[in-house]
Amino acid sequence: MERKLDVRELEPPVPLERILDMLDTLSKEDWLCVRHNREPFPLYSLLKQMDFSWDSRWSNGECFIRIWHTGHPPVTDSG
Repeated sequence: MERKLDVRELEPPVPLERILDMLDTLSKEDWLCVRHNREPFPLYSLLKQMDFSWDSRWSNGECFIRIWHTGHPPVTDSG
């Protein structure tokens, strides 16, 4: 199940802290979708160390990062 986190209005390092806190509670079946106002490059090396995978995309000036446990990709409804 998708869990959402909006950190656009937070000042560093709070977005990183909030994301890491959410990941501590993320089950293998869940994934996290983060809405951010910048690309959180320091997060990516931490995710790799913690055995998470991710993808990111920009839309309308915002960065959306999807994070999941490696080997357990998000399940999406293909319609």
